[in-house]
Amino acid sequence: MVTADNIRKAAEGLGGVAHRTPLTRSETFSRQAGCDVMLKHENRQKTGSFKIRGAYTRISALGDDQRAAGVVAPSAGNHAQAVAWAARLAGVPAIVYMPEAASLAKVGATEGYGATVRLVGASVEESVAAAREEAERGRRVLVHPFDDELVIAGQGTVGLEILEDAPDADVIVVPLGGGGLLSGIAAAVKAVRPEIRVVGVEAAGCAPYVASLEQGEIRPVPQTETIADGIAVKHPGEITFGMIRDLVDDVVTVTDAEIGQVIVQLLEREKIVVEGAGAVGLAALLSGRVSGRRAVAVLSGGNIDTPLLMQVIRFGLTTAGRYVVIRTRLTDRPGQLMELLKVIADAHVNILLVSHHRESVDVAVAETGIELTLETRDEAHAHAVVELVRDAGYPVTRMH
Repeated sequence: MVTADNIRKAAEGLGGVAHRTPLTRSETFSRQAGCDVMLKHENRQKTGSFKIRGAYTRISALGDDQRAAGVVAPSAGNHAQAVAWAARLAGVPAIVYMPEAASLAKVGATEGYGATVRLVGASVEESVAAAREEAERGRRVLVHPFDDELVIAGQGTVGLEILEDAPDADVIVVPLGGGGLLSGIAAAVKAVRPEIRVVGVEAAGCAPYVASLEQGEIRPVPQTETIADGIAVKHPGEITFGMIRDLVDDVVTVTDAEIGQVIVQLLEREKIVVEGAGAVGLAALLSGRVSGRRAVAVLSGGNIDTPLLMQVIRFGLTTAGRYVVIRTRLTDRPGQLMELLKVIADAHVNILLVSHHRESVDVAVAETGIELTLETRDEAHAHAVVELVRDAGYPVTRMH
């Protein structure tokens, strides 16, 4: 098991290499969660995530022959960038295997840091298998994204910083994918302050640790879709599973809807960009699945594609009741649409889109179907607008 001494040694090696990221209190999220909420900003780390800590710790420990042979790593994106950056800094050649559907931005960034990228398979697990074969074939060192003691020690330096900056915290909430970050933080924290609760958070769409911990053994799960792609790992690590089983107090899940809403709230209220994986800890606090008196949520990364961010914003606003789509019917005569729009405008609603549907099966010959996309303040306002339109005599169906 990785020890506190291992983590302290890693912290010494990271001096002047990784940022000591800030930890800030959020008044907005503290009110929502009903406790003090502090945010650990690993989204502001070099390469955009905490991964540089583990990658550099592993690569800096290579011997001369290993440096000459180079390294190989599998990753969905963040570990890839970290390995590429750390390898370039150490003057070590690097090959990175990524899933074929990996983020184009993350692929481009990894290549920009100097690594050779090879796209293989549909999942991180397939990339891991390909990287292992490459390591054996080319005598390269495999830099595993989470199941490596040096990588875990590097990630655990996040825990040391939290202990120093928030000594009165009583719960630390950590994103959980393969488990490197969670096991490292737990090892650092429990060695010094065992009374602090450490909780891992998985995306509900891919939550192997929940099932594995319940069964007492590693139980992989089928890959499903989630916007938290950075933690969509089907198979827990051998090292990380044992550490999480022994050191972590609880593991919970959050939905994509909850993750999307938190990404939007962080943008609007804190002016912070995080990826789906980076938002799960805060989502667990705001949903009430984790509680405490003074809580730290680790924002593990901020590497989100701009197109995906746009989709998440729309998704988050819709699930929060701020984008609403309704359908109704009007008599197909001049002025009828204006009367409907006046009813809605009087409710101080922004009308984003108006569409006519005259060919629908539920529209009579003398009628036209109308679909409206509206921007409202929140779910309560959205509900009030629907009822207002209904009370004005219009048949209403809410689509979103």
